Amino acid sequence: MTTAKPGFWNPSEIARPDGDAKLHAPSAQRNRDAILAVLRRVLPAEGLVLEIASGSGEHALHFAQALPTLTFQPSDPSPEARASIVAWTAETGLANIRPPLELDASGDARPALVPAAILCINMIHIAPWAAAEGLFEKAGAMLASGAVLYLYGPFRRPGRPLEPGNAAFDESLRSRNPEWGLRDLGVVTDLAEANGFAAPEIVEMPANNLSLIFRRR
Repeated sequence: MTTAKPGFWNPSEIARPDGDAKLHAPSAQRNRDAILAVLRRVLPAEGLVLEIASGSGEHALHFAQALPTLTFQPSDPSPEARASIVAWTAETGLANIRPPLELDASGDARPALVPAAILCINMIHIAPWAAAEGLFEKAGAMLASGAVLYLYGPFRRPGRPLEPGNAAFDESLRSRNPEWGLRDLGVVTDLAEANGFAAPEIVEMPANNLSLIFRRR
């Protein structure tokens, strides 16, 4: 088994069997149903959902299977991630997943799309802060009033110490790259508000993660 070259994901948790383009992320298997339960409530009934930093593609696959009236547009800066998304989609034959886009959240390029919602799962702590800035700038420009930008992951919360598991995870991330690490929820909220979003709805998730539902003002 080989470890995949990272895009915006936890490189220690992405692997694939030799010769298989499909990447496998154990964390996606663990959290996909809890995330889906939130998405069922906050996503529109139909339209295009852009996922930024799709990684292995397993989240997009799961959500597309469960929400057939929505069309999912995955994206990732990594060629290996995009190949995995293509392989997973081909295996399932799902018609409501588009071919993945090459998209770097921290870059200047913005896809010519009008998404009904945007998803970003487990990215901003495993990427430079410029990726978070680019995510909110792009989302603020692309989404209509009332549309959802959904984030998932671990965060630092004002006035609360990090849970032991999240503290160890944060230390591990920063040891790999000093530009990585768990983000302060207040700072993320300020960034969102600067790009036209209301304060988030916060949903407690398993394993000390959060769902953040930002709506475009």
